[in-house]
Amino acid sequence: MPHNTYQTMGEFIIQNQKDFEYSTGELTRLLSAIRLASKLVNREVNKAGLVEDILGDVGEDNVQGEAQKKLDVFANDIFIRALSNREVVCGVASEENEFFIPVDDNCKYVVLIDPLDGSSNADVNVTVGTIFSIYKRVTEVGTPVQLEDFLQAGNKQVAAGYVVYGLSTMMVYTTGKGVNGFTLDPSIGTFYLSHPNMCYPKDGSIYSINEGNYAHFPQGVKDYLKYCQEVKENRPYTSRYIGSLVSDFHRNMLKGGIYIYPSGTNHPHGKLRLLYECNPMAFLTEQAGGVATNGYERIMDIPPSELHQRVPFFCGSEKMVNKIGDFMNKYPKDKPEYNI
Repeated sequence: MPHNTYQTMGEFIIQNQKDFEYSTGELTRLLSAIRLASKLVNREVNKAGLVEDILGDVGEDNVQGEAQKKLDVFANDIFIRALSNREVVCGVASEENEFFIPVDDNCKYVVLIDPLDGSSNADVNVTVGTIFSIYKRVTEVGTPVQLEDFLQAGNKQVAAGYVVYGLSTMMVYTTGKGVNGFTLDPSIGTFYLSHPNMCYPKDGSIYSINEGNYAHFPQGVKDYLKYCQEVKENRPYTSRYIGSLVSDFHRNMLKGGIYIYPSGTNHPHGKLRLLYECNPMAFLTEQAGGVATNGYERIMDIPPSELHQRVPFFCGSEKMVNKIGDFMNKYPKDKPEYNI
C-alpha cells in the first residue's frame, strides 16, 4: 500500500493530542524522543552479526543479577540520552539501573523503561523489543524528582507502549484512548500508522508459557495447562513461547491468546518487573480489550513497593485470562503477597 494512504506517527500524535488530559505538547516531544531512540536501536539490532562488539555479554551483571548483553547497554544509553536531551522528563528509571536518574526538575513526567526486552535472544537472531511506561510526577514541579514519583500504581499511567524489532519494526502505544501500531519504513526512517485500534479477540487458542518450569508452577496454573491440552470442544490449544515478552504479547494481541509467567519458578515471586514490564503491558492489554492480572487481582491496582519489584503476570484475551483465574481461585493459599 502506498505511503500516501498512511498517516505518519508524528501526524497521528499531533492530531490526537487534544484527547490527552495533560496536553501541553510535552507528551508529543516525549513520544518523539522514544521514537527517535527506537530507530537508533533498530539500526544496531539489524547490524547484529555483521558488526563486531554488538552481540555477546558485557561481562557484568545488571541490578537484577542477570548477565548484561552489549545490546542491553547500548539500548539503555540511547534511550536515557534521548529522554534526557529533550527537556521533557524529570527522571528516568531503567531495568538496567539500580536507581532512578534525575533529569530536569522543571518537567512533569517520569519514564520507566526496559530498553531491550528479550536481549538473550539477540545472539540467535530472534525478535527483541523495548517497553516503556510514562507517569505524571506526584511531587511538585521544580523540585527534585523522588522515588515516590516512580512508585505509582499502573492505573496512574498516562501512556505506555513497546517497540518490536522483528521482520518489520513496529511501535505500539496507548495514551488511554485505545491502542495503535506504527510500522517503520527503514528506507526513509518514518513510522506509519499500520494497525489502528488494535484489539484482543475476546477468546483465543494460543497459550505462551515456559513449560520447562511446570514442576514448580502453582497448582492453578498446572490445572489450566491440563485444560488447554485436553482434546475437547475447541481444544487442545496451541503452545507458542518465544521467550521475549514483547514478541509473545504482540502475537497474542493480534491472534488471540494468553501470556503466563507465574510464580514458583527460579523466581518465587515471578520474574517480570511490575514497573518496567507488567504495568505498561497491562495498560496496553486493557486498552485493547484484554485482561491483565497476577493470577488473582488486576495488575494495575498493585501498589509498588520498590523499583525492581517482581510479580506473577497473566495477560491476554478476556475469556482465557478469566478462565485461568477460575483455576487459580481454587487455591487461595497461592495468592502472592504485595510487599516482597
